[in-house]
Amino acid sequence: MEARRLELVRQRLAASNLDGLLVTNPHNRKYMTGFSGSAGYVLVTQDQALLLTDFRYTDQAAEQAKAYEVVKHAARPADTIAAALRTAGVRRLGFEHNHVTYASYEAYREQFAGVELAPAGGIVEELRAIKDEREIGCIRKAVELTELAFEHILGVLKPGMSELNVSAELEYAIRRAGAPSSAYATIVASGERGALPHGLASGKRLARGELVTLDFGASCEGYCADLTRTVCLGTPSEKQKELYGIVLEANRAALEGLKPGMSGKDGDSLARTVIAERGYGPNFGHGLGHAFGLEIHEPVRLSQQSDDILRPGMALTVEPGIYVPGFGGVRIEDDIVVTETGIEVLTKANKELIVL
Repeated sequence: MEARRLELVRQRLAASNLDGLLVTNPHNRKYMTGFSGSAGYVLVTQDQALLLTDFRYTDQAAEQAKAYEVVKHAARPADTIAAALRTAGVRRLGFEHNHVTYASYEAYREQFAGVELAPAGGIVEELRAIKDEREIGCIRKAVELTELAFEHILGVLKPGMSELNVSAELEYAIRRAGAPSSAYATIVASGERGALPHGLASGKRLARGELVTLDFGASCEGYCADLTRTVCLGTPSEKQKELYGIVLEANRAALEGLKPGMSGKDGDSLARTVIAERGYGPNFGHGLGHAFGLEIHEPVRLSQQSDDILRPGMALTVEPGIYVPGFGGVRIEDDIVVTETGIEVLTKANKELIVL
């Protein structure tokens, strides 16, 4: 797997007239090497594949990164990188300009004397956009663990609990299900706070008659799941039912219409049209979804501005929502994988309005 990814990167280096690529993004480092440690640099040339790390990780790196020569770098990693560049005869080096700070760039210019630095961010991300079967398997498992946590929280939610306690219960349930961690900070937004699309859990206590939006996910072997469900504590009002019904219709319209070859803009419109026709267009202010994998937000987008083209193997969220200030909100989010003929919906959790 790592050998194939090296081959694809080398093809892109040749096409871009680059002698090498320095990978500093930790997610790209893990993708390229399989190394899960927290520190290291990857240097790829046409003839070499180096993983440079410190003494804490050399044994781990040798075990995990079989396709790479593991090098223990000096106290200043740039010294070891510079020596490797000289040995490999690198004259034009691609670097991840969308990850490297300006201060690091200035340091590279000084320390890699005689080497031209060329912006090359996106090379690895383009590969990461298409998930292989192992990656999809990890995402599928993360979704399963997430849904186990959802089943647990439905038996726990009640008026009087604080949003922070709900968040803690969800994250504990994710760990208890077998995940090493949550994929991101859990969102719990109840009542009027449901109008906050990214309303992280607060000290607010849940009250009867409120909608509660839960946005959470497990991580499996570094791959994320991303699930949102909105439930009601007690009998919902007519407006709550109205909003929920519109968002559910929008969610289903998107899932029925998404397919390979479609632009992110056209995918977004599948759901946005439903919400706009019901008079809530201004209350759906974010895009329909985003790619995810090793990171919870990856570059491909389903949005009004997106010209991204959906391709088989992409993993995406589908998450329409309506947010009404002073009242609350509803979001329903599923995880999908684009296939050769359409999509596969990975999430199976109940999407009908759940009344507790």
